[in-house]
Amino acid sequence: MGLMRRPAWWSVLLTVAGVLVFVRLGVWQLHRADYKDELLRRYAAAASTPVKPFDKVADQPPADAYPRVRVQGRYRADRLYLLDNPRHDSMGGVEVYAPFQPAGQAKWLLVDLGFLPGNGTDQAPQLPPLPTDTQTLQGIYQPPPGTGLELGGDALARQTQWPKLSVYLDLAQVAADLHVALYPRVLVLDADPSAIYVRVHTLDLSSMPPARHRAYAFQWFTFAMAAIVIFFVLHRKRRNPHRRHSRESENDGKEK
Repeated sequence: MGLMRRPAWWSVLLTVAGVLVFVRLGVWQLHRADYKDELLRRYAAAASTPVKPFDKVADQPPADAYPRVRVQGRYRADRLYLLDNPRHDSMGGVEVYAPFQPAGQAKWLLVDLGFLPGNGTDQAPQLPPLPTDTQTLQGIYQPPPGTGLELGGDALARQTQWPKLSVYLDLAQVAADLHVALYPRVLVLDADPSAIYVRVHTLDLSSMPPARHRAYAFQWFTFAMAAIVIFFVLHRKRRNPHRRHSRESENDGKEK
């Protein structure tokens, strides 16, 4: 006697389809985790790669690559932006961005000067003055930090004094605020022991790091297993209590 009732065709089809979808989603999440791991490896290796001229990659940077570049020009020192949510901020402080005009170019480049620790108060830390003469900068040309939902809309447009403060950095908003075109990435300056800024940079994958992709993959695989278990539980043969009682009565009658 089998332990399973014969399932309806639609229940088999529904279960198989669900399991295939869940497994496919789990595998996709694992692939995304591997892809993010590879991006992090490439970013870590970028710090030791040869320096390229900025104009070679300025407008069309290589996809999924982080070139280390050198660029010459001048800061627009009177137009600073402060990012109030850097991930390595544990004592208060801001990430400081400065517009930079490469020599002979109409577009401006937003430069990440680094993290400036707080001063123990709610006030923004005192910003050191930037040089006004021609500078040669060197660093990694990378995508800007991820944007998010800022309640109340564009905070930069509502501020009239510099530096301007925001909880996320949107290059389109910064370009509109400066009334100039910006390059599509930001320049993250190389570490400098003599600088007041902390320059310990990582690729911004905080919204979906590899570990979270793997957690989602485990979740989808769990759903697939749950679908299989539910299918077998629903189609398991149940003992008929009346039939069991009848057999017991027959056995009692034979004994008598």
